[in-house]
Amino acid sequence: MEVKFCMSCGAALEDRDVDGTIRRACTKCSFVHWGNYSIGVGALIARDHRYLLVRRAQEPGKGYWTNPGGYIEQLEAIGETIRREVKEEAGVDAVVRRVVALRDQPRAIHNVYIAFEMEYVGGEPKPDGTEVDAAGFYTLEEIASMNVAPFTRWLLHAAANAGSHGLHADEEPAVPLAGYGLFRA
Repeated sequence: MEVKFCMSCGAALEDRDVDGTIRRACTKCSFVHWGNYSIGVGALIARDHRYLLVRRAQEPGKGYWTNPGGYIEQLEAIGETIRREVKEEAGVDAVVRRVVALRDQPRAIHNVYIAFEMEYVGGEPKPDGTEVDAAGFYTLEEIASMNVAPFTRWLLHAAANAGSHGLHADEEPAVPLAGYGLFRA
């Protein structure tokens, strides 16, 4: 679907060369439509050598076991997004420790997915009954025989073999940057 009107002022958009790429740009203001993107987040939470998984109750992926996750909201920090999604889908409280994996999926709506290792804080797994119909902590041996989505299997492998690598949350940056979610090696 072609974008026809400016999201800033409502005027018509036209095709315009912007730095060597044809993009939809506003005929009245400086708005440029850079493309369609979505950012997903996922949690990898271990407790007593068991990983938190949820079973999808809706498409996409209905019936598959996955790590909890979702999509960021426009004005929500990414760390808040993943904490919220874990609480909503599985009833578990956890805090972000580090980024352990990233997936780049170029398509009509270009999707970037960031997987966070999180530390379990509390709560017993309880599905939300809407997006997921089951939730629990499972060993890698149990997971091997479950209907786990291939991407979640890849994420579990990445997390289990990350060692001390990954980008860690920078809670006290040397240079204060209010409003930023910062992660560093």
